[in-house]
Amino acid sequence: MKKSLFAAALMSLFLAACGGNAEKAQDAAAKASEAVTEAASAASEAAAEASTAASEAAADAQKAVAEGAADASAAVVEAASAADAAASAVEAAASAEAAK
Repeated sequence: MKKSLFAAALMSLFLAACGGNAEKAQDAAAKASEAVTEAASAASEAAAEASTAASEAAADAQKAVAEGAADASAAVVEAASAADAAASAVEAAASAEAAK
């Protein structure tokens, strides 16, 4: 009988200890879940900011390319005008030489 009472006491101590650990485990799980939620939220915010930054960079790059194309087009027009002026100067020089 004493052994049965001792076994019952040990069993109740074991169950009490396990019950206490279960509470601690639940608290730890809740804290871990909260940390995961916060990390996911931070990752989502970072992804949104990165997406916005990428969109802005793409828009800036597109604008720069458009401005560069406009500048290049203006340079081509200026080069064509200079080529026409040079051709006119060559023709004038040839005419002057022929008139001598």
